[in-house]
Amino acid sequence: MGIFLECFFVLLVGLSVTYGTIGAIGISIAISYGFELFSLFTGRGHYEFLDAVASVLGALVGIGVTLGVI
Repeated sequence: MGIFLECFFVLLVGLSVTYGTIGAIGISIAISYGFELFSLFTGRGHYEFLDAVASVLGALVGIGVTLGVI
């Protein structure tokens, strides 16, 4: 997710690397915690905050790899 979001914001949208990285981190947090909130409110699956944290950490690794390539 982090690689895709970073490439989307920096390469496709044409933002600077700084703004693209901030946008990618923000969207990855929103997506990760959004899935957990969906599980909490609908009762499908189970709500676990650490799942959202692990997903954001994985996205940060992907963003870091992408920044190393760009």
